[in-house]
Amino acid sequence: MPIKSKAQRRKFAQLLIEGKITPETYEEWNRAAGKAELPERLHPKAKSKTKRKVKSKRAHTPRTTVARKRSRSARKPG
Repeated sequence: MPIKSKAQRRKFAQLLIEGKITPETYEEWNRAAGKAELPERLHPKAKSKTKRKVKSKRAHTPRTTVARKRSRSARKPG
């Protein structure tokens, strides 16, 4: 079975260095891949969708304390 991606090639090289596979196995798989330009990953990870910000129906403008005091004093007692 040939190596199908650059990530697989790196993984098998790591396994070779750790002694988990033989050099013959690595060469066999690597040779089967040939000189073809391999993709970085065989199945790329799906990109996560970004959450959309919900716009409020009314624009929020912060009021200052002076404006609040004025608005309270301008009201008529009811």
